[in-house]
Amino acid sequence: QWLAQLGSQRIDQMIDPELTFQMAVEDYRRQGYSDKWINERMRSIEMRKELTDEWKRSGITEQRDFAILTNVLTQAWSGMNTRQYKSYKGLTKENLRDNMTNVELMLNGLAEAAATELSQRENPQGFRENAEIAHRGGNVAHVAREQLEHELGTTVISNKRALHFTNPPDELPLA
Repeated sequence: QWLAQLGSQRIDQMIDPELTFQMAVEDYRRQGYSDKWINERMRSIEMRKELTDEWKRSGITEQRDFAILTNVLTQAWSGMNTRQYKSYKGLTKENLRDNMTNVELMLNGLAEAAATELSQRENPQGFRENAEIAHRGGNVAHVAREQLEHELGTTVISNKRALHFTNPPDELPLA
């Protein structure tokens, strides 16, 4: 019965893809994320999809290349590649973005949005040109990060993980 129910849910999601997003929101809520964080995360998923679509359009097809370009972009804005960033947060298999604070998500999203816009304007072809665009997009977010850190007087790159800024499931308010 459980397997049949899952199959039915999946078919419903294929008919109405919005159900997938609704399910993701509910999953994040069950894990204790705030609505504000969930909204930022959903926006970050959209921005990531736009960037990967742009990379595909400009000739990137290999998963390895997507990972390298992501590292270039992340390194440019945060000063760490994704492996270093995950290590800094004490993550192993967990998703890095699911363990970013709102500010980290916004900066990552700014980097991805900037890279997407630059790519659409300049029409890079192949890996080397896309890596340059990824670096420049990440640098846009790096400049914003530096300005914010100057204003705050502290770094916005946090070693906090989701367990530090979510409500444990047993402490969630009743619906």
